[in-house]
Amino acid sequence: MSKSRISMPDGFTPTGHVLRDSPIAHIPTAMEALVTLYPAVWFDGPLSPAELEMVRLRNAHAVGCVYCKAARYDIAREDGLDEDKVALISRATPDSDLSAREQLILAYTDAYLNDPESLAEDVKQALLAELGTEGVAHLAIALGIFNGTSRGAVAFGGMPEEDLPVIPMAVPV
Repeated sequence: MSKSRISMPDGFTPTGHVLRDSPIAHIPTAMEALVTLYPAVWFDGPLSPAELEMVRLRNAHAVGCVYCKAARYDIAREDGLDEDKVALISRATPDSDLSAREQLILAYTDAYLNDPESLAEDVKQALLAELGTEGVAHLAIALGIFNGTSRGAVAFGGMPEEDLPVIPMAVPV
């Protein structure tokens, strides 16, 4: 395991909440905003939990967040995301076994993660036609949050060297 580069605040007592127990606890106002925003992304938008989990996991693989790759949110599993589909989205390119909608969502995710200007105009138009403006906004906000939290986790250090087994969990609320 890599050495953590950020220690928890003096007098910190773990809560069991994945966000509250992260180094963001150093900035309580930001932590509380994130704790409010994170479940809103999962419960208050047009993308399904399975679609959001696909985006979160694609990001986790790109960023190399061992914890993020292992986590599986219960609402995504209840929404039909199984490990066979997770294996498809972990690949470098979207798989033809994914629906056209899922492939569009992952195309946006890949462009965001690798080169935001690379998203072709026809893909942008197809994404808008499929998700609508609200859906694209939901996708962008969710991906920004997933990317920021996972990059922070990796940058803070303390990551295991090896992949972890799947860890089922609830969305932190």
